[in-house]
Amino acid sequence: MTRDSGHLASLLLEEGLLTQEALEKGVALAAETSRPLGRVLVEEGLVDERDLVRTLAKHIGVDFVDLSAVTVDPAAATLIPEALSRRYAAIPIAFEDDRLVVAMSDPANVLAIDDIRAITGRDVIAKVATKSDVEAAIANVSGLDESVADFTGFDDDVETQDLSAVAAATEEAPIVKLVNMLITKASADRASDIHIEPTDKDLRIRFRIDGVLHEVMRTPRSVSNAVVSRLKIMAEMDIAERRRPQDGRISLRVGGNRSIDLRVSSLPTIYGEKVVMRILDNSTAMLELEQLGFETDTLARYAESYLKPYGTILVCGPTGSGKSTTLYSTLNVLNKPDVNIVTVEDPVEYRLAGISQVQVNKKAGLTFANALRSFLRQDPDVMLVGEIRDQETGNIAIESALTGHLVLSTMHTNDAPSAISRLTEMGVEPFLVGSAVDSVLGQRLARRLCGDCKIPDTPTRDALARVGWDFENWGEDIPETFKPGGCPRCSDTGYRGRLALHEIMLVSEEIERMTVDRSTTDEITKMAVAQGMRPLRQDGLLKARRGLTSLEEILRVTV
Repeated sequence: MTRDSGHLASLLLEEGLLTQEALEKGVALAAETSRPLGRVLVEEGLVDERDLVRTLAKHIGVDFVDLSAVTVDPAAATLIPEALSRRYAAIPIAFEDDRLVVAMSDPANVLAIDDIRAITGRDVIAKVATKSDVEAAIANVSGLDESVADFTGFDDDVETQDLSAVAAATEEAPIVKLVNMLITKASADRASDIHIEPTDKDLRIRFRIDGVLHEVMRTPRSVSNAVVSRLKIMAEMDIAERRRPQDGRISLRVGGNRSIDLRVSSLPTIYGEKVVMRILDNSTAMLELEQLGFETDTLARYAESYLKPYGTILVCGPTGSGKSTTLYSTLNVLNKPDVNIVTVEDPVEYRLAGISQVQVNKKAGLTFANALRSFLRQDPDVMLVGEIRDQETGNIAIESALTGHLVLSTMHTNDAPSAISRLTEMGVEPFLVGSAVDSVLGQRLARRLCGDCKIPDTPTRDALARVGWDFENWGEDIPETFKPGGCPRCSDTGYRGRLALHEIMLVSEEIERMTVDRSTTDEITKMAVAQGMRPLRQDGLLKARRGLTSLEEILRVTV
């Protein structure tokens, strides 16, 4: 053995990573093939590559980083060209006190460190990683960037941005790559929203996955303005206006053929503009109602309403509870060649074939109320109102239902019975509400347990009683429920995907009389339950009983 080989062998023996027998085999093969001992040991599987590099790094006093166990910051990775990364087998992975942390297969390469320092303008902290890990990280970053294509804005009323400003912004290749990777990663992680928010020290980026926000990275605050400007250009917003909120829209393809839309909202804060992007996956607009988590009896009661030729159907719940998805799925059922369907929305989230969709445009004077008045001259059979927000819209929607149209709309209320009181509080006459509203569907979204790692759990009778378990109808036996575990498929959260919890209140003669008498929400709720409405909590417990979600999740989203 050479002196270097002998030193490496003694280090590996000392660390217990190599047996004497394996060493002798490796030495013989290295002599036979004239290859370095380290390469032979790794290629023959006698030593793990990461263990080998970690041992050498420890000996020479350089920090080792396992790239398979850390998240590479795209803002750092995009600071140097891909060609340079591949040439030096080096990739920036993070920022540390305004310095750039670079993972390298050869941290002793002074030329590489000097080049990276010159290109980025930052001091470099070199850390050692295996060459295969570095190459995989470079390929991953490159792949994310290349998978975003065809950016197109949709809002026709937004003025075209100055071409010189667009050209200047698109020349910022690292920022373009960073934004592309953020969108692709969010789409791959099944995120519904991307939050980009400046703080006093850095730029925080969070994804909302299955209804819960997760922080994915923090980048230097110096890139904040460039990132926001890039997103504004893509969404055809005014990049010069930073003092008031703006809205925009981006349409793009990820992964080559998957189309998604982004609804972009900017908000001025004390540290700069915060941008939130809602990811609208067009495939969710084509879901069947059976795929949304309806229980058989609840879906049957709901179908009684939407199959009627006239009346008002309200879908209620907080922001992000799946109201629009439910209404679009209902329209898919009603959408037939002999049915004229028109919608007014703010904004139009999904584009549906065969349906006339109208986008609210307040600048041009096109409001919900104005659009509804025009709809009545369009000979509609079904009308969808994106949201009833005020008395004028509520009155026209209710009167449309009373004149022979089926009207579908949403409201922001806590539960189904609250919608009746909300309409009367807006100023809509109670006798009109009672006559026109046919049913109210309340819903929430709960996280679905990961099928690969959910853990059986048997709660105590007292615990079930506290959450309102229906022992009378479901039997006295304590059921086996499930709780979240954690695995790579669900990112160690124990949950993957979501399902909807529903309560459907049909407006009977009794509830209609209570509406006219201005009865309280509690009184209406008691009557609705007596007439067959299963409350949200009970619907959630039924799904927990079937192993679809956990008791903890039901307690989190219902009261």
